[in-house]
Amino acid sequence: MVWRMPAETAPQSRIWMAFPRQGDVMGDSSAARAATYEAWTAVAHAILPFEPVTMVVDPSELARARDMLDAGIDIVEAPLDDFWMRDFGPTFVIDDATGALGGVDWIFNAWGQGADCERDALIAERVIGEVAATRIPSLLVNEGGGIHVDGEGTVLVTETVQLDPDRNPWATKERVEAELTRTLGVSTVIWLPRGLTRDYDELGTRGHVDIVATFAAPGRVLVHAQHDPAHPDHAVMPEIYAALREATDARGRSLELIELPAPAQLTDDEGFVDYSYVNHLVVNGGVIACGFGDDLADARAREILSAAYPGRTVVTVDAREIFARGGGIHCITQQQPATGASGGEAGA
Repeated sequence: MVWRMPAETAPQSRIWMAFPRQGDVMGDSSAARAATYEAWTAVAHAILPFEPVTMVVDPSELARARDMLDAGIDIVEAPLDDFWMRDFGPTFVIDDATGALGGVDWIFNAWGQGADCERDALIAERVIGEVAATRIPSLLVNEGGGIHVDGEGTVLVTETVQLDPDRNPWATKERVEAELTRTLGVSTVIWLPRGLTRDYDELGTRGHVDIVATFAAPGRVLVHAQHDPAHPDHAVMPEIYAALREATDARGRSLELIELPAPAQLTDDEGFVDYSYVNHLVVNGGVIACGFGDDLADARAREILSAAYPGRTVVTVDAREIFARGGGIHCITQQQPATGASGGEAGA
């Protein structure tokens, strides 16, 4: 079989998520824990009018999940350490010749930190089994938030993720590119130099691309923009834009870059924020956009996203509590593409 990862704009059969479970990431107060549950639930409920949602739930949170989640959301019970489905879940691919569904099972070592991820590291295989897909094992330490494809042979990555010595100490660009070709069906890898500043803090991923840039369509890339010189990402982004301007995709096209300006807020209690509208989720007929309590900036982002994804309804969900935990809406979701063959249905 020849596997290919479809673009996120391709038809989808469902979205996978993981329900929060109590632990350090949720915070040390009852208010913080409640806000985490509510934020994840709000995203799931925003997706549901567009397509099915399946939620992986730790046994300790089963009663709460059933109480909070709409009855239309399917539940799969499995032990969890954390709740970032994009990163420890499978990356779904298809075989165009047969219509078969596959799932890439990357090695997950908690973003190079290697601690408390034994249960999360098994979720990709569990999800792949739930939908009766073909498991595609990989020896690359990688996460779904570290890649973005155009569906036509191009993938965006960052040097500080796949070449991270705490992830892949013996990796070279050539070895990484060969593995991405094997698993995702790409022929062109565009390397960006790094991610946003906050992403290198304790709860960060060390440079995931899904908060920096994403393909809206082949040849068109939505890119984070920080116009305030008081924020360190104001100095970071020109380097990323330069790499994108120099790149060509798998079809030989230069990239059209579309700015998604950051909201006005620069800091929170932990320092400079990494609030980014790039970290949105494309669903069937819609886009689930991050909101940051900035009416002007949120509306501007909806306008840009509506133009970038014509015919889709853009729905904004407040993502500040998700970002406070270390990610965004794209980070807590994973799309399963529609295929010509039956991939099975999940749920309990």
